[in-house]
Amino acid sequence: MNMASFRTVIGLEVHVQLKTRTKLFCRCSTRFGAPPNTQVCPVCTGMPGALPKLNRRALELAVLAGMALHCEIPRFTKWDRKNYFYPDLPKGYQISQYDLPVSQNGYLEIGDDQGRFASKRVGIIRAHLEEDAGKSMHDEAAGVAESRIDLNRTGTPLLEIVSRPDMASAREAKAYLTELKLLLEYLGVSDCNMQEGSLRVDANVNLHIDTDSGTIATPIVEVKNMNSFRAVERALEFEARRQYDQWRQTGERLGDVPKQTRGWDDQREVTVPQREKEESSDYRYFPDPDLVPVVWSDAELAAIRQRLGASPREVRSRLIQEAGLSAYDAGVLVQQGPAMIAYWDAVIAEGVSPKRAANWLQQDILRLLKERSESIDEFPVSAEQLAELLRQVESGKLNTTRGREVLTVMVEEGRDLVSSMESLGIREVDASELETLCRELLQKNPSVVEDVRAGKVKAIGALIGQARKLNPNADPGAVRNLLMEMVNRS
Repeated sequence: MNMASFRTVIGLEVHVQLKTRTKLFCRCSTRFGAPPNTQVCPVCTGMPGALPKLNRRALELAVLAGMALHCEIPRFTKWDRKNYFYPDLPKGYQISQYDLPVSQNGYLEIGDDQGRFASKRVGIIRAHLEEDAGKSMHDEAAGVAESRIDLNRTGTPLLEIVSRPDMASAREAKAYLTELKLLLEYLGVSDCNMQEGSLRVDANVNLHIDTDSGTIATPIVEVKNMNSFRAVERALEFEARRQYDQWRQTGERLGDVPKQTRGWDDQREVTVPQREKEESSDYRYFPDPDLVPVVWSDAELAAIRQRLGASPREVRSRLIQEAGLSAYDAGVLVQQGPAMIAYWDAVIAEGVSPKRAANWLQQDILRLLKERSESIDEFPVSAEQLAELLRQVESGKLNTTRGREVLTVMVEEGRDLVSSMESLGIREVDASELETLCRELLQKNPSVVEDVRAGKVKAIGALIGQARKLNPNADPGAVRNLLMEMVNRS
């Protein structure tokens, strides 16, 4: 396939569950994992006579996200009914927003620290509020092919963020999703847990193919059922190849191919047809008669804007420009979320060098968190305690290896720094003790001395290993320097 003969055009629709305790139009809980159909009421199941009441927190979170995405926030927004019939939609319509969304005309800047594509700005058409539908649970494994309906999710507040078709590759789409997820987490708008359905992605993709007679656009395909960012990337790569192969088979008869909605089969790594793609007219939108429009005042919007913190992009810039970290180190730390950045800030506030703090967090702390299945908020060693340990390492009182041993004791036994060092028998080695140790090593290893004198400096490493066995508290760097000094003097 000649990849240069076409351009991939991608737009994404991201549905994000907002971080509220109750649903969008009723007081039912949004807690994940409850038994099926136990978090429902007459409002979210659409019983006759039940009227919706707007969740103000959900509305404010939606506006906060819109502001962070550089969107216009209209002073007037209203609610519409999106009509369609599906087993998990008990009302036969979904309360959403059509022509007057809560935010519109924004953008998100994305980049790639591995240099695979240039930084770019992806346009945001709209970010509107809507209620979620229920969940269909299909049981085909037992051979009965039964489906059950769980309505617990019905009415859960969603923010649907619709991008412009500004992405030209699966990698750009993945970068967009990664940056958007981070932004929403830093805002506290959503936990973005894809395993629990808090973030779901639909992709619209087609190709612009250059031919002798001009540019031909393939019909837009909407791809659903992608449960990870990696799945999105694979699905888009497959769909681009599939559409190109289809064009080669149909040629100029692309008009005969209808717009489609296709699902991603993660096991087979293919997209499969589901139905012809609907147009907005198919949903017969009309204003919801049970809900009044929302009219914002300048003071209300200003109060919400004050809750905007630093974006992930701004945090990365601070770590690079002010703290001197590399783009890679800054990216890794920011990727861990705002709690990790707060922990790192607290460590360097205690006088630890930014680079050393970043190294320990990326290597040792992340490894321990993974082993213990903990978040940084649950980590038993506080930022101040870690800073105390790292100051010992920076001063040379502890080498890195011994420092890691101390950290392990602090984590596993809940001891403070001094107690942990005592339990490992760690003490400071004075100059005379270190000199005696080095002299004994040189006397017992004359061949190593001769090798070093002959220019084989690496031979000194064997003596450093012996020194650690004889006295684990001896600093390898200090031992090396003193050994070399003694050899050169002799």
